[in-house]
This record gives sequence, C-alpha cells and structure tokens, in this order.
Amino acid sequence: MAVPKRKTSKQKTRSRRSHHAIGKPNLVRCKNCGNYTMPHRACSTCGWYKNSVVLLPKAPSASE
Repeated sequence: MAVPKRKTSKQKTRSRRSHHAIGKPNLVRCKNCGNYTMPHRACSTCGWYKNSVVLLPKAPSASE
C-alpha cells in the first residue's frame, strides 16, 4: 500500500484547495415583474415561468 514519504505542507494543501470556493449563484431577471430569480425556476414573486403563470403569487399577510 502506498504511503506518503513526507507530510504535505499547509501551503501545498491550501493551494490545491484554492479552487474549492463556492461562487455566486447565477441570477436572471423575471420577464414579467423584473425581480431576480434562479434560472429555470418559476418566479417566487409573480409566479411566471416561460411566459405563463404556473404558481399563484403569495398574498400579503395582514401583519405586513
């Protein structure tokens, strides 16, 4: 079984992990209301997806 000959240094480990960071999510504007949403998902504000209503928008509650 293979065993490392030397301890891997912190610099070597951290430079290898430099590409593991999580990037920003891609956001697209809703064509109906203009709010930003995740791509390929119905808009949570107006309920539109691909030029049609697929979800009923949430009604504002009495506490708001």
